Amino acid sequence: ADVAAPLVLAAETAYLGFLGTHPKFQSYVESETAKAARLKASGKSAGNLQAILKRLPESSRQRYTDLLDRCRRLRQIATDLKHPGAAHVGESLDSLQIEGLDRLLWMFLRLLFTQFSLARFLHQTSNKEIQQDVDRLEANLRSLDKQEQTVHKAKVRRTLEDSLATSRARLENFDRARSNYEFVTLEIDRLEKKIESLAELAINRQEPDYISSQIDQVAHSMQDTEKTMNELKFVTGVEVLEVAPSAILDKETL
Repeated sequence: ADVAAPLVLAAETAYLGFLGTHPKFQSYVESETAKAARLKASGKSAGNLQAILKRLPESSRQRYTDLLDRCRRLRQIATDLKHPGAAHVGESLDSLQIEGLDRLLWMFLRLLFTQFSLARFLHQTSNKEIQQDVDRLEANLRSLDKQEQTVHKAKVRRTLEDSLATSRARLENFDRARSNYEFVTLEIDRLEKKIESLAELAINRQEPDYISSQIDQVAHSMQDTEKTMNELKFVTGVEVLEVAPSAILDKETL
């Protein structure tokens, strides 16, 4: 027994070493690791989803709910057409298509929250007051140029120039926020129509591969929007996660 134990251990070690270098085993491990990471990210996104819904104004929350309900109704119609009398919802869409629609709905909700956050920032920040500060500081500097230059005046100039740079930066930030607000508002309208169109495809075309490709195209077209939301994380305070919460289309999620 004393001799057999080391031999068994050595055999197990050799076998594990073989598995560790086997391509199929490596692929399996990588797949399981990625799956676990997606589940973890999905759970985190689900928490963000509920937090966003609670903080959204009623009008934005209703807009999201209306779109979600419309997708669910269209999904049920597609199911009834394909499987009359089917007991379970969603049989006309495969898991990849549902996952794709979930991802777009998640993006739509985050866009609504980004729009809300930018609107709040623009409402609380006065562009007119910032411009008045810029004008006042520029006038003070022009006045200083006409005065005798002393050590004290040099200190005053540095202070005024620093304040002017800060005010100009605030003005640029305000203009950038306003431009982002306009862009996000347009993207909300565009994505809303895209999602409705994709949900309708399940009724008009019983072609899973085609529907999946259309969902992927829409997601790809939103890359600039994803980048903008990433850049605006400091405004929204919500971490941008690529993985959508699971089963958004299920009635139990909202």
